[in-house]
This record gives sequence, C-alpha cells and structure tokens, in this order.
Amino acid sequence: MITDLRRSSYSQFPLWRRLGLLIAPSLLSLSTVLSSCSIVSSQDPSNTSTNSPATSASPNTGKPTAIKAKVIRIGYQSSGDLTKVRGVLEKRLEPLGVKVEWSQFAAGPQLMEALNVGKVDIGSVGETPPIFAQVAGSQLVYVVARKPSEGRGSGIIVQKDSPIKTVADLKGQKVVFQKGSASHYLIVKALEEVGLKYSDIQPVTLPPVEAREAFFQGKIDAWVTWDPYLALAETKGNGRIIRDANKIATQGGFYIASRNFTTDNLDLLRIVIEEIDKNGQWAEANRAEVVKLVAPILKIEPEIQEIVTSRASYRLRPISPQIIENQQKIADLFTQEKVIPKKIDLREVTLTPEQYAAMTPESLKDSKN
Repeated sequence: MITDLRRSSYSQFPLWRRLGLLIAPSLLSLSTVLSSCSIVSSQDPSNTSTNSPATSASPNTGKPTAIKAKVIRIGYQSSGDLTKVRGVLEKRLEPLGVKVEWSQFAAGPQLMEALNVGKVDIGSVGETPPIFAQVAGSQLVYVVARKPSEGRGSGIIVQKDSPIKTVADLKGQKVVFQKGSASHYLIVKALEEVGLKYSDIQPVTLPPVEAREAFFQGKIDAWVTWDPYLALAETKGNGRIIRDANKIATQGGFYIASRNFTTDNLDLLRIVIEEIDKNGQWAEANRAEVVKLVAPILKIEPEIQEIVTSRASYRLRPISPQIIENQQKIADLFTQEKVIPKKIDLREVTLTPEQYAAMTPESLKDSKN
C-alpha cells in the first residue's frame, strides 16, 4: 500500500490542466511538477533573425541553404541528454550564427506542455507524451524517431518483499507512474497482456523524482518508470522488476517540435538531426566513455550508469508510415481503455513526404525501421 505519500502542489500550465481531465478522477488528486532551467521567452526578439539568414551547404542538394532561426531551444528530461553533455550541437551551429538553449523538465509530459506554450522548439520524449498533447490540441509534429532498445530500461518494479509477484497481482492495487509518459503506455499494455483492463488498477500519478523518494522510503508498492530511476530502484531501493518493456515499448520515442518552428527551419533541423545521430553513433561505440561523462552529471554511481548505458539505444531513424501506424495503434489502445476521451489521427501531426525528405540527412535515409 501507499502510505502518507506526499501530495505536493505543483505549478501547471493551462494545457497540462486539460491533460489532467483526460484521466480518471483518482489521478487528479496529485499534480505534476515542471522543473525547467534557463527557458528563453518565446517573445524574446533574439529567437528570430531580423538580419540576413546564415547559409550552409546542403548535403542533400549541394546548394546553399538558408538558416533562419538564431536560437534553437531544446527541451530534455531530468534523466539527462548526452548531446547536451558533449556540446556537439553548439560546435556545429556556432559558425552558422545559431545559439542553442537547453531547458530541463521532470518528464515528457511537462516538456510537451512547454513546447505547446512556446517555451521550447523541440524535445525528446517517449511514445506517449505526444499522444496526450495531440488530444489536448497542441500544434506539434513528429520530427524524427529514436531507434528502440530492447525495452530493458523501462519496467514495473515492486518492493523486494512485496506479495506482488506478477502483473496479474496488480489488480486492485495502487500503481504509481508519470501520467502521460511512456510508463503510462507500458502499464496499459502490460495489463492487457494478462487480461486486465486499465480500470482494474488504481492509477496514481507522480513525476519520477518524487516517486523515487517515495519508493526508497517503502511508501510505494508498485512503480512504473524508466532508467536511470529503474536502475536506481533495482540496485539501491531493494526493488524487484516484475515486467520490463521488452516486446512492449517498440517505438523508442521521438523528437517532437512545434509545427511552425519545423516548417520554417527544415534546413536547421536537418543539421540538428544529423549531429544528434552522429553523437548517438559515437555513444554506441564508446559506452564506457558515456558512463564517465554522464554519471557525475546525474550524480549516480558509475556502476549504476553502466547498467543504464548498457541497455540504452542512442541512434535515430526517420519517420516512416510504419512508425506512424504503430504510434496510431498505441493511441487507439488508449482510446479503447478510456485513457484518452477521443480517437485521434496521427496523420494530423506529421509532415509531408517532401518536408521529411528535406529534413532528413543522408546518413539516415538508408536507416532501417
């Protein structure tokens, strides 16, 4: 059971309040936290160029291309971002006169809210946050996908001495997770696997940082989360994983951007995508170096970061009809389980084939989905 779980009041954006209406009333008693740093105002005149745009040679056409934006504001989650750590985007974009502004958020839903209100231009999230954001009317688009891992870095974890042995044992139990995150999809799909419905559990929403402390204090019986929180709970919190996301979380997540920024900055985003994927290629070839870089920043032991890094995927893949079809199936499952109140069409938040072609670097065009 969950006992004396702290119910803090967190500041919320208007859209996030609307997102809360999509969930059962039992979820509304706990609100979300938005932890951001160095967010640049969308009204800052430095965010757009009033001078002649910078130019660079397009690897797709060999012709000069215009770089319109002077600033790109990127959101990342509290679990960290290796591209930010290594500073590769800053090195690539500085000669083009483009500044990179980074903002940190507790989890994907909070990042999506910031994107909706114009505080960030693009950010990396799991498969679920953009679905909730689309339901709430956010003007977003899918820019590029992350290659999925084997799913070992997300899971449902319980106290080591808990009587809960399997997912089926969660029936009637309180289960903690970040509402609207990839964990939301994981619990819904895991329940479906064993013949249970979402309504068979008592969902409780907490952002991962708050849930981690409660789990460590023994106040949470069942928690759905992702790395590094999962690895920490497993190794330091005496946790026991009853189901990871293997063969469930097949999408891998996405970089999501505002539609206006995307359509105005296809050339810039092509460069950004190329650098992020090059960084991912380096990471997968140098996982020991990733551990050395990231562990001090996240303030976790290297041996725990080694677990996280070993089961992570860092590469990108272009958006394809198959990826959107799979994402539509997730959204339809949410509709079926009454997690969201209406059916959505994923085609409404995608670009044209021509726009994707212009935005996709040559290095990704042969990528297998």
